[in-house]
Amino acid sequence: MPSNTATSSTDNNASQPDNHRDFRAETRAWLEANCPESQRQPPVEGEGIWGGRNPEFANSDCQQWFERMRDKGWTVPNWPVEYGGAGLNPLEHQILKEEMRRLRCRTPLNDLGILMFGPALMEYGSEQQKSEHLPKIARGERRWCQGYSEPGAGSDLANIQTKAEDKGDHFLVNGSKIWTSYADKSDWMFCLTRTDSSAKKQQGISFLLIDMDDPGITAKPIELISGNRHFCQVWLDNVKVPKANLVHKLNEGWTVGKAVLQHERKSMSETSESSSSGDLTAERLLDFYLERSTEQGREGQIENTELRTALTNHQMNMRMAKLCQQRIYEEYMAGTPSGLAMIMKYIGTEELKRKDELILAAMGNRGMAWEGEGFTEDELLIPRNWAMDKAYTIAGGSSEVQLNILAKNVLGLPD
Repeated sequence: MPSNTATSSTDNNASQPDNHRDFRAETRAWLEANCPESQRQPPVEGEGIWGGRNPEFANSDCQQWFERMRDKGWTVPNWPVEYGGAGLNPLEHQILKEEMRRLRCRTPLNDLGILMFGPALMEYGSEQQKSEHLPKIARGERRWCQGYSEPGAGSDLANIQTKAEDKGDHFLVNGSKIWTSYADKSDWMFCLTRTDSSAKKQQGISFLLIDMDDPGITAKPIELISGNRHFCQVWLDNVKVPKANLVHKLNEGWTVGKAVLQHERKSMSETSESSSSGDLTAERLLDFYLERSTEQGREGQIENTELRTALTNHQMNMRMAKLCQQRIYEEYMAGTPSGLAMIMKYIGTEELKRKDELILAAMGNRGMAWEGEGFTEDELLIPRNWAMDKAYTIAGGSSEVQLNILAKNVLGLPD
């Protein structure tokens, strides 16, 4: 199997019109000239580029890469130019992603505003809200977190109890959110709140935008089994939210909330090929196994039949996922989208989990590293990634919930 993605971009190039072949050539040349070598390596803990009111950069290369992509509109390349993007059409955006994968360019800006909230705001926000927030997201000036889950409302998301009371010119918000990624570092929160307790669960919810600097907000990190502390619990105590920060309509926030989840699941469907687990794609995982086998004196042979079978299944599943993504793209371009895209979050996160389990199996006893001397940085990182990857099968809708959605909305099975 190939060990990189250059082949796929070359094959696509051959069948594209001249104008898109020109765009690919120009994009490739620009990336090669502007992406620092250090930004063409697997992501390193602490070197992710996040925006916000007080941005921090691990080094000058990180800052340079972010600023060059920001100035070109390529932090959000498919967004309209007036909102800070580059206005790329779907095919141009696909070409850019392929060329970035070919060079292994790091993501220039990480933010939930890009992955989830921004696209939903483009659809449901007022023009004033879009003009206020979207350009700041694109330029990395405003960092967002997601106020959805609560201590008593996880998979049953519509069961939220955080209340937003109408006080005339503002809402008064009280309640608590949990598993809120990077709430302690974010500038704003997009938040589901209960505005009508007498209505059915989904019909009494409103979607509010909350400035995290407002009085009455407390965010406390939660330490996970992986050692990470990016999840937080957030308390909202008599927080005043202007009426202008209501997105869409009062008591119809569930519509916006579902749109955000759709974008979240789309981004998570790509997780398995872009995780930080040693930058091992399905193709390169075979090389990793063979290298480990040789190190252990087995001359490049994977003797364990069960492991060979699991590795082959993973490679076939990831090949299938790539073909599905191509089909989804072709259906979109033809104006005939199907329900196929709905399976990708489930596939992507489950295969990511399997991939890291395979990596641990290949490492043998070295895969039990957690802390202390005698282990390499990768050996200490991989078990933590394995532990963290379990969360991806829960976040954005657990795998069990995803299967229920697929059964009902794609297969047409009864509730």
